[in-house]
Amino acid sequence: MEHGVLGSRCATGAGQILRTKSRAATSCGKRTSTSVASSTKHDVKPLQLAANGSSHLPNTSPLLKKRQNLSVRSSSAHVVTTFDDAKGVSSSVAEEKIGVLLLNLGGPETLDDVQPFLFNLFADPDIIRLPRLFRFLQRPLAKLISTFRAPKSKEGYASIGGGSPLRKITDEQANALKIALEKKNLHANIYVGMRYWYPFTEEAIDQIKKDKITKLVVLPLYPQYSISTSGSSIRVLQDIVKEDSYFAGLPISIIESWYQRDGYVKSMADLIQKELSAFSNPEEVMIFFSAHGVPLTYVEDAGDPYRDQMEDCIALIMGELRTRGILNSHTLAYQSRVGPVQWLKPYTDEVLVELGQKGVKSLLAVPVSFVSEHIETLEEIDMEYKELALESGIQNWGRVPALGCTSSFISDLADAVVEALPAASALVTRKPEDTDSDLDLMHYLTKMFFGSILAFILLLSPRLISAFRNTML
Repeated sequence: MEHGVLGSRCATGAGQILRTKSRAATSCGKRTSTSVASSTKHDVKPLQLAANGSSHLPNTSPLLKKRQNLSVRSSSAHVVTTFDDAKGVSSSVAEEKIGVLLLNLGGPETLDDVQPFLFNLFADPDIIRLPRLFRFLQRPLAKLISTFRAPKSKEGYASIGGGSPLRKITDEQANALKIALEKKNLHANIYVGMRYWYPFTEEAIDQIKKDKITKLVVLPLYPQYSISTSGSSIRVLQDIVKEDSYFAGLPISIIESWYQRDGYVKSMADLIQKELSAFSNPEEVMIFFSAHGVPLTYVEDAGDPYRDQMEDCIALIMGELRTRGILNSHTLAYQSRVGPVQWLKPYTDEVLVELGQKGVKSLLAVPVSFVSEHIETLEEIDMEYKELALESGIQNWGRVPALGCTSSFISDLADAVVEALPAASALVTRKPEDTDSDLDLMHYLTKMFFGSILAFILLLSPRLISAFRNTML
């Protein structure tokens, strides 16, 4: 899931907090001077997520061992603040100690990190969703999968420099966001919390407590919400709130998704428009949106809104392009599937072959799930999919870069933070619900049991390497 050589591991150890106004010489930090003229006000909706499984990681102390459903109460009556478009944030907010927690996936910084990173990934019950009676298999299964996958994954990381650049890029985005917020008269501590590698979300949360933050905005760096990305990281926070009185009383606002914001949509359209202009015949280019996939059961059985949000996101971006007179055809496909289960379709690799057979000659790939370069853009798209496209008859290939620290994008994230502050309120616990109560238990357990057996057989077969050729890591 990522790449590019990063710096050392968490040198300070606690959540990668950024307090200085500017970390000199980072490319992202220098590109945050412009702001978006208009942005759609983000509606911070009350959050209620089922909390299943454990958030324990082997590389960090387990904070909690039980989960409980939590909800965010939007009680704006408790927020005494006003906003001025010209100045940004009122003085009443400026007097508080504001924190912004950026959530991201994380990635191995060296080849030696690959196997433990994969273990953390597959030990997450939001990645491999086992029924309650089989959750004792979570860690053994994670150990098995990570051991078998590590050699192939190491090859991918080695091909792009020996490690993931995600932490470095996310740190740069955090620094750029801090500067953008200061221009809006909001001084905030910015924290980075990674789900599966250093600095872990738990480390960032520990530092937030030490810094005695009085109001917190949680901003996942995933434009679209999925239970396997934003949802997994948010559940770590939910667990901590359940046990820690400090966080139980801390006003928190969680921005679940932000793909619909004008600033994001226009920033994506800007990048696409720029890359189209590099083709000799821009009007003939098909715009190929490739999104990270999720297992189909996440959407159909668990109610994951990811597919709907992704389709809505594509419609918004294409609508913006049409207002600019760009009428190119487009398509959406899903990449990075792994294992024997069915994932969201259509699959990127299959669509590329079909497009070549249909005579499409020019293609512009758009990694719409990602705002940072990582292994799925640098290796999977730039190497594997490009090679497949050219072999399939596509002659002209281009790829839109990830947003990174694009100034309009960072400025819009700053606007989202400012707009989310009034909705900050204490997270409160409520009585857990049986999230499996609506399922036919015997049917579900039987399906998962035999599915697990099949997974073990496939993992142990001599065809393992070829089975994992199209992988998200």
